[in-house]
Amino acid sequence: MSDDLLSGREPVLVLEPGRAERHYWRDLWAYRELFAILAWRDIAIRYKQTVIGAAWAVVRPFLTMVVFTIVFGRLANLPSEGTAPYPLMVFAGMLPWFLFSTILGEASGSLVGNANLIGKIYFPRIIIPGAAAVVALVDFAINLAVLFGLMLWYGYFPSWHMLLLPGFVGLAVLASLGPAFVLSALNVKYRDFRYIIPFVVQFGLYVSPVGFSSAIVPAEWRFWYSLNPVVGVIDGFRWCILGGKSPLYLPGFLLSLAVVAAVLWLGIVQFRRTERSFADLL
Repeated sequence: MSDDLLSGREPVLVLEPGRAERHYWRDLWAYRELFAILAWRDIAIRYKQTVIGAAWAVVRPFLTMVVFTIVFGRLANLPSEGTAPYPLMVFAGMLPWFLFSTILGEASGSLVGNANLIGKIYFPRIIIPGAAAVVALVDFAINLAVLFGLMLWYGYFPSWHMLLLPGFVGLAVLASLGPAFVLSALNVKYRDFRYIIPFVVQFGLYVSPVGFSSAIVPAEWRFWYSLNPVVGVIDGFRWCILGGKSPLYLPGFLLSLAVVAAVLWLGIVQFRRTERSFADLL
């Protein structure tokens, strides 16, 4: 069926044991239009019939930045990184965190939300959580514009490191997709996982260096602190946005990269292992 889609001919359904398994990743490319349709639908649903529309993407990180600046910057008197204003350092950490947490939240419930589609037609199911992640990228683009506004407000201009930011955006997406694949598959079988996910996200916000610099972590613990893959992503964002004034802790960053790769691989394996049962469970 996928060969016909690629060549433009009218598709012919071929029922052959193991065919879908052998051509899974090729089918993923063949169904790219379905990915685009699902992503556009999720974006439209996200912003349709809302009072302030895209401003919802700004309110959460902005208010969180204000709270963290008061609690960590003023009350706890924690240092910023280099000469960067504390609110700017916090918002630079907010960008990857909200990208990560939004993908995790949107993708984890995406299979249950598309139960009717899964039960009717064949396509690689991994498309669904992948398409749900696109909504988070739209929110990220809006918040990135807010960041540039803050930098202008404080008169803080980026260095050439900013050119490498797209690579760290991709790293943040990969870091979130691994656990998202696992949670979306588990949510199909165990529906109470939808109550656990917000708790995990809230807990992760406070154990990740969002409201403070990871440089304050004691030297003997900083490497192991990077077992949290979000640590390397946040440090990378700050290195790009704040420039050389926020040096990248290379050993910890490499450890975070390894954890991201391992979790992504495990997420794909777990998703593929349980994928056949989705239609029956939904």
